[in-house]
Amino acid sequence: MSMMSGPAPEGEVVASFPAYEGAQKAVSALIAADIPARDIMIVGHDVRSVERVTGRLGWAAAARSGAVNGLLLGMLFSFIFVFGTANVPIQTFVGVMIVGIAFGMLLSLLMFAVVRRRRDFASVMQMVAERYDVTVAPTSIHRAREVVGHRAPHPHPPVAERSPIDDEPPRYGERITPPASRPDDETPAS
Repeated sequence: MSMMSGPAPEGEVVASFPAYEGAQKAVSALIAADIPARDIMIVGHDVRSVERVTGRLGWAAAARSGAVNGLLLGMLFSFIFVFGTANVPIQTFVGVMIVGIAFGMLLSLLMFAVVRRRRDFASVMQMVAERYDVTVAPTSIHRAREVVGHRAPHPHPPVAERSPIDDEPPRYGERITPPASRPDDETPAS
């Protein structure tokens, strides 16, 4: 997936899906039917950003992630030294890896010291849409409708809301609201 700037190209909706995977499958079917890929778009409606908190940031977590990144960087440079020279002692290999770990930890701790005052948690950002429309340019619309098998799509397909199941235990982090008392449960005062 890549981003384009400028106005979006024109097209007609041939199918709507509640999940992105359904739109991907429809696009794959359209491309397999020799519809030009440049004529096809997936348009997300009612887009919102979801930031999932993955953990708490602390000095130990910053040092650990820096050490792992530094280890990978050290391994890369170690392999470059090993393949670049005929006789490299194992001490050079290990030494470069240790320097990579130290360098990665140092950079990660410095970055954490700068960011610490603004955020004390790690997260992943995701863009989610309520529905995804597959649109096709007017030059290929008739063939696309034959392939997808839809005539005119609904302008706004209903999105089924998930109703909570009473028997299901609450998910981690979900707020539990106490059940409201019903009038027939109350006993009259005498």
